[in-house]
Amino acid sequence: MNIDFPIRFTAQGRTADANDSDHIRQMIEQLLFTSPGERVNRPDFGSGLMQMVFAPNSPELAATLQFTMQAALQRYMNDLIDVQSLEVLSEDSTLRVSINYVVRITGEASNAQFTRTV
Repeated sequence: MNIDFPIRFTAQGRTADANDSDHIRQMIEQLLFTSPGERVNRPDFGSGLMQMVFAPNSPELAATLQFTMQAALQRYMNDLIDVQSLEVLSEDSTLRVSINYVVRITGEASNAQFTRTV
């Protein structure tokens, strides 16, 4: 059983669960939007993406974000997914991340898009 993210309860009072593909997408989201140092027992977990929201927008920043996010995905999710492409767009205080990946166990190709406004 995979616990749904964000955690919630069903009408029966049980913890909501997620299927495997939804769970992998939710794990990617948690990794991308967690800042290093937020997790008590995993101080290096995260990508640092949210720290760059107000940084000056430039091609160098986009390249840096893509590099750090790719490294985080390879480190923490490499046994579950194979990242095909990763794109980051920063407009004002909005971050948009698009990731194409293949689930290793099933070979299923997936696309996940995340948007955060700060």
